[in-house]
Amino acid sequence: MPLDPTVDLPDLLMALTDIESVSGNERAIADAVERALGAHPHLRVERDADAVVARTELGRPSRVVIAGHLDTVPVAGNLPSRREGDHIIGRGTCDMKGGVAVMVAAAAALDAPRHDVTWIFYDHEEVDSSLNGLGRLARNRPDLLAGDFAVLMEPTGARIEGGCQGTLRFEVSTTGTAAHSARSWLGHNAIHDAGVLLTVLADYEPRTVVVDGLEYREGLNAVGIVGGIAGNVIPDRCTITVNFRFAPDRSIADAKAHCAEVFAGHELVFTDESPAARPGLDRPAAAAFLSAVGGEPRAKYGWTDVARFSALGVPAVNFGPADPGKAHTDDEFCPVADLYACHDALLRWLG
Repeated sequence: MPLDPTVDLPDLLMALTDIESVSGNERAIADAVERALGAHPHLRVERDADAVVARTELGRPSRVVIAGHLDTVPVAGNLPSRREGDHIIGRGTCDMKGGVAVMVAAAAALDAPRHDVTWIFYDHEEVDSSLNGLGRLARNRPDLLAGDFAVLMEPTGARIEGGCQGTLRFEVSTTGTAAHSARSWLGHNAIHDAGVLLTVLADYEPRTVVVDGLEYREGLNAVGIVGGIAGNVIPDRCTITVNFRFAPDRSIADAKAHCAEVFAGHELVFTDESPAARPGLDRPAAAAFLSAVGGEPRAKYGWTDVARFSALGVPAVNFGPADPGKAHTDDEFCPVADLYACHDALLRWLG
């Protein structure tokens, strides 16, 4: 059955939810979105694998980008969708087909927006970042991500969450000398030495910093520790895995330099990195967005794909229906009121 962007938002969300689209299986939902928006002459629709990009080309002096991912985590007995009172329940309703439903409806309805708009529906967000469809577009077609401001419709409870934290993971190790535990004086215990590193973390005082009017709290925390060879051996190595969540006034290079300073004298092996994103709430398009949405914006704690826009020089915020705390849960749901709140906000901003 074709996807109809003009039906009531709860019905549209249920129709999208019932097209199962676990990561790697987005073809059917991408086809449905492409057909639905391709029927509207004010949109130029392009396809890149299972990503769909629909653009207005009205010659407006500014362009905004609105993006959302089509895939979900695996189904857990929570399809097909159902409605219970004011909640639409089912896999992906929160993360993030509620946002996709709002996007599809708004893209079809807004035939003469005050900004040119690029609507991006992308694949493979819930899996390894190397597969991410938005990242693929950024590498292969950065022109499609170009704009003055971007909105990623991840669930935020219909509140603006600006930018996002960056994240680093690294390993720091202590080394010793292995020996039989019955003759421990012949060795040197690397696990015992790890206490020095743990004290550094326990004593660390994270920054709280204001970026573009939003307050970000940083954090430097041990998230794993590995050591030991056997129950009767003095360990010759102990490795602590540390996660640094940093504010958007730091680049990855700055964040790495800070970690190296904190652990001066120790070698750090970085295993994962993702940049932070500035919210850019001082931009004219953002000011109009804030006015249309209302409420008090807050900082985004965690990493989202807004960072991909920020890397291209496009400031971005997160704004979408549903409580992010329900994402990936077996009983995830999207409140109907959030659908209308987000849809109406986009129409006020762009209409």
